[in-house]
This record gives sequence, structure tokens and C-alpha cells, in this order.
Amino acid sequence: MDTDVRSSLLQMAKGAIQERVDYEVTRVVDNLLDMNTEAKAKRKVTLNIIMTTDDDRRVVKVEASAKSTLAPVTPIGTSLVITADKNGEMMLAEIIPQVPGQISMTGDEQEAPKILKIAAQN
Repeated sequence: MDTDVRSSLLQMAKGAIQERVDYEVTRVVDNLLDMNTEAKAKRKVTLNIIMTTDDDRRVVKVEASAKSTLAPVTPIGTSLVITADKNGEMMLAEIIPQVPGQISMTGDEQEAPKILKIAAQN
């Protein structure tokens, strides 16, 4: 055995430990680039290495696991108003910034609000 050749523990297990770390780093980078997450939220990659030995202290068993902590997806919000239609049936209507059909300064026409009918309570 050539004792001058040095390796990293990450290269052991045929490189599988390093693969696990790289996999979790890829997940973190994907999460960093996800526009549905907070840009400045902290992400983390944790590598756990557990080492135990046999009774003779000659064989070392190594267990390695990697995990990532990602930023959660940012919640989406909207505002609804409780109202009634012309028949008096209760409904929820999404609040919109302009009157339906009105043209904005950018030339876009305001769509009608989304409506959710509410079932009558007995």
C-alpha cells in the first residue's frame, strides 16, 4: 500500500459520500435560483459523519449522510371581499386594482374579478 497517496474521506465509498454532498449542494443552488423563495433566506448543507470501531479497534465503520435545509416557497396572497350577487346569493370576489374593462397606463385591460359562490348555510 502506497502511504504517500492521500485521499479525502469524501472520496471513500467509491466517491458516494462526495456525490451525496454534491447532490445536496445542487438542491440548494436550485432553491437559490427559485423565484418563489426569499432571495436572502439562508440555505444550509449539513454533512454528518458517524464513525464506530469494532472491539479490537482495527476496523472503522463510517456512515455518512448529507442533507440540505432549503428556503420555503414564499406564500402567495390576495384579498377577497364578501359580497352578494344581484340575486342576493353570497359570494367572495377577488379585489382588483381597477374597474373591469378599464385600460391601464400600460394599455392592459383590467379583467373581471374571480368570483367564488358561497353555499347557503342552514
